[in-house]
Amino acid sequence: MSCSSSASRSDRFSSGAEARPAVRVTGLSYAYGDGTEALRGLDLEIAVGERVGLVGPNGAGKTTFLLHLNGVLRGRGTVRILGREVGRDSMREIRRDVGLVFQDPDDQLFLPRVFDDVAFGPLSLGLPEEEVEQRVRESLASVDMEAAASRSTLHLSEGEKKRVAIAAVLACDPSILVFDEPTANLDPRQRRSLLEWLEAAGGTQIVASHDLDFVAELATRVVVLNEGRIVGDGRARDILGDAGRMEAWGLERPALLGGRETGA
Repeated sequence: MSCSSSASRSDRFSSGAEARPAVRVTGLSYAYGDGTEALRGLDLEIAVGERVGLVGPNGAGKTTFLLHLNGVLRGRGTVRILGREVGRDSMREIRRDVGLVFQDPDDQLFLPRVFDDVAFGPLSLGLPEEEVEQRVRESLASVDMEAAASRSTLHLSEGEKKRVAIAAVLACDPSILVFDEPTANLDPRQRRSLLEWLEAAGGTQIVASHDLDFVAELATRVVVLNEGRIVGDGRARDILGDAGRMEAWGLERPALLGGRETGA
């Protein structure tokens, strides 16, 4: 995992980064080895400081799109992060700027102790030991896992693993936070804590999720993917509150916007 430098996101933005989009995608297409087209000519621009929800039915291309933002996948077209094109020569800088939390935490955690997993990114920059420890403690506290610092990652529940994976990215203080299904396996209290932390954290955030109530509460803008194409893009409440279009896309309005209640 790579991390940003010790400068805060606000410091980096004030240096002039805000004059460029956080993300600019042009003509992005991607097909898997079997020929399945996952992305079909996407054009998208996300401003610095936007909180964007990425929604759509299963198989819409959400995860595939997110994996292009830090170069895990490379398709046709161009992806620029804070003005820098994603490519072989820029990969180190791109992965400092984009912190990606994978849907499956087992894809992200690889060290035997929670503290070591969260500290790995900051240590890779050669940050002082005191700063690394502070980042680890604060990041774990933000996901209610501070007491688990000395535990083995092998003995965590799926929800606990997810929270540690989120903490590992938060400890890197990236310019752009990218989450793939961040609320999966979180209980209601943990989900609320994560939402409150993200609302307070600021910076550019991109969240792909089937938890549309979470998206409705967090995002200011929503982009809808379906069959690898962008079929909706606008203010979160305008998009998620449109019952007709949501039904056409195979989605339901969030409960807080008048959608169906999901239970007590």
